[in-house]
Amino acid sequence: MKYSGMPAGMWMLFKKQFRNALVADLGYGFSDANRITKASKTKYREIIEKLPEFEKEDRFKTNIVNCALLTAFLLSMDRRPSVEEATRYYEQAMTNKATKIFCRMGGKKKFTDSDIEGMKKTAALRAGDRNPYSWNMDYLPYNDGSGYEARFYTCGICALMKEYGFYDLVPAMCHLDYTMSELGGASDFVREYTLASGGPYCDCGYKKKELV
Repeated sequence: MKYSGMPAGMWMLFKKQFRNALVADLGYGFSDANRITKASKTKYREIIEKLPEFEKEDRFKTNIVNCALLTAFLLSMDRRPSVEEATRYYEQAMTNKATKIFCRMGGKKKFTDSDIEGMKKTAALRAGDRNPYSWNMDYLPYNDGSGYEARFYTCGICALMKEYGFYDLVPAMCHLDYTMSELGGASDFVREYTLASGGPYCDCGYKKKELV
């Protein structure tokens, strides 16, 4: 994958937030946080350039780039965080103003015809068959019309973090699904299984919020 374009833009967009979260959530001093961030930029670019290019229709390129960001910082930290620490760190690092705007925009489109059509196309694409760092999923609407489930059978995040020795920290990224759904304001996120915890699949359920 080329570093130019979206991956470079994501670094510029989130580097300050990832650096500040080192101080706020993991207890690093400012000088150490700057040092770690500088080292992370080099590692991030190395990770990105080792990844294959994603197909144009593959909506999950952003997910793997976000995973590369977290992995680069994990590789550069002075100590390995626990799952709980990594979960707080990643949530703080990713929920900047741009993410909140993106989630609100996505919330306005949730459950629309275009949203559902996009889910169906993604399920049919099965990009994970050709790219080990992408995803395969099924689109499963709820029978009662209350929303839908995206059920994943392959996970690019699992593949990438396992490759770099952080498979046990995958749940830190999985938790952000709840946060992003809440920021979107249109759905409640529900889940029973994850691949990282040994489940048969990752079920990402989106239940329509009830109007009050």
